[in-house]
This record gives sequence, C-alpha cells and structure tokens, in this order.
Amino acid sequence: MPEILSAEDVLTSPKAERRPDPETRTDVLVIGAGPTGLACAIEAQKTGLRVIVLDKGCLVNSLYHYPANMLFFTTPELLEIGDIPFTTARQKPTREEALEYYRKVTEHYHLDIRQYEWVKTVMGEDGSFCITSSDRAGRPHDYQTRKVIVSTGYYDLANQLCIPGEDLPKVSHYYADAHPYYDTDVLVIGGKNSAAIAALDLWRHGARVTLVYRGNQIHHHVKYWIKPDLENRIKANEIDAYFSSTVQEIGLDHVVLKTPAGPVRLKNDFVLALVGYHPDYDFLRSMGIELSADQHRPVCDPLTLESNVPGIYVAGVIVAGSRTNEIFIENGRFHGRQIAEDLKIKLRPDS
Repeated sequence: MPEILSAEDVLTSPKAERRPDPETRTDVLVIGAGPTGLACAIEAQKTGLRVIVLDKGCLVNSLYHYPANMLFFTTPELLEIGDIPFTTARQKPTREEALEYYRKVTEHYHLDIRQYEWVKTVMGEDGSFCITSSDRAGRPHDYQTRKVIVSTGYYDLANQLCIPGEDLPKVSHYYADAHPYYDTDVLVIGGKNSAAIAALDLWRHGARVTLVYRGNQIHHHVKYWIKPDLENRIKANEIDAYFSSTVQEIGLDHVVLKTPAGPVRLKNDFVLALVGYHPDYDFLRSMGIELSADQHRPVCDPLTLESNVPGIYVAGVIVAGSRTNEIFIENGRFHGRQIAEDLKIKLRPDS
C-alpha cells in the first residue's frame, strides 16, 4: 500500500518536491515581448546584463492575433532582430513564418520570457524599481530591477467609435479569419490597410461586404497592390462602399449610416470596426512618464530613449504616441541598440 503522509509530513519530508521561486532580481526588465521588446532584451543581454521580459500575452502576442493568412508588407530582412537571418522563399513572409522566426530567435538567445504576466505597477526609482505583475490565475509576482524598458505596443487597445450598439457581440475591432462570415452581411469600418485587406478577404470567401469610411476615398497609405484591387471591386459593385460617411448606430440586425445623401439603414449581421489602435496612455502616466499634449508622445531623449523618469526607457511604436503609422518593426527593432548603448554606460561596474 502507498504510504499516507500528513500535511506536516509532506512539508518536512525530504522526498517532498520543493520548487524554488523563479529568480526575480534582474538588471533590466522589459515590459512587452513583441519584436521590439525582444530586440531590446537581446541587445541588453549582449552587454552582459541580466534581462527578464514580461508580457501579458504570448510571445509576439500582437503578431499572433493578426489575420491567419496575412502576408507582411515588408521583406523578411527588415523584420530581423539580433543579427539572426530571416530565411524564407517568399518575397513577403507570412504571419506563420514570422511567428516561427521570433520563436527561434528567442531560443537562440535563451531569453528569459515570462508569458501571460500582466504588469500592474512600476514603483521605485532609478537603480531600484519594484514591478508587480499578475498571472492568468490572478497570482501576484514581484520583481526588482535596476532599469525598465517599456515596449508595450498598441494593438491591445482599439480606438472606439463611441456610438450606440458598439458593445454588441456582433461587433469586433479585430479581424482574424473570413470563414465565420460566409454568406452574411458584414460592415467594415475604415479605409486603411486593415480595413482594405479584410474587405477583400471577406468578399473572396463569400461574405456580402459593405465598406464605410469617413474619408472621400481609400486612404493613400493602402499598399499599392491592395488599393487598386479594392477599388476595382467597388467599381464592379462587388463590394459596396460609402465614402465621406460614418456609422451612427449599430442594431441587432441593422446599421444606420450618415452619408452625404442622408441617413442609410442597412441589413447587417456583423460589424468590423477597423479604425486603428492606440498605446496604453494610462499605464505610461502611472509610471510618471509625461506625454505631449497633442500626439501623446512620451517625453524621452531621442538618442537614448530614456523617458523623463530616470531609468525608464520607451521603445517601439509607443514612442510615436498617437502617430502609430510612424514606427513599425522595421525601424522599432533598432531601439534596442540605442537603449543598450546607454545601459552600457550607466550600468558599468564602477557606475
């Protein structure tokens, strides 16, 4: 018969497995495990510093939530970090290839990534910060670090329409796959790349698509191979489009548009409000980071990217504030080197 142990026996038995708590002291703590956050961790680690990376989701969480069949707009070498080649036979890599690439880079550098830990507070001062996070079970975790790098991106916070019905279950600010929308009436709100790609993909998979955009035509930022495709679908009446128009109301089975010709009521099953995203300004402010009044850009040194709070650096798209179209993986990936150069100076053994 198996031996039956009391609770006291379990605690004192040499056979009892004692799992030590993971190390929580580090030189640099990176908040955000996107491509820029990984690049920051790699460059800081190259200088000999201990680095921990926390993310409230999975590795490169935003890329994971991109549409399943998405192609990147850029070539693979412009997505590279850590001097690791991104090899693919395609001119434009797929989402799946990018996910695999960043997994391999993480493994190559043995990065200490703590996934599914949501940073709640950043307290303390330069050289002695205390970070509190919460895992999926709601358990708190405490970290101590000398420096903090904030690379939280913007994809988690969608811009809101602030209209009646926006909170209905049929409304989404994200697009992943066309299949669930087959043979349904779908309204796509927006006129930039995300909206254009979704509208075309939905139409090609059997949805009845209507596009509404406040501009008077498809935005000029839409990629050159996508824009004419969408314009041709609109000209052929295969996709309905309302320009210089907005959505006034979303109902259970309809939407009401405000158009130059007056109000228009349309039958509707689903709404994709692809009107952009923004950084977590409240989180930045909670750390004491100042934001510019007009574009909500964090105040920081343009060379080192250290914010107005000594010891806290910003990286990636959050540096651009509300101008999220200014920074992508292609240029944000170099922020790690800028920050690492400053860390080498400020975290010298004799500093």
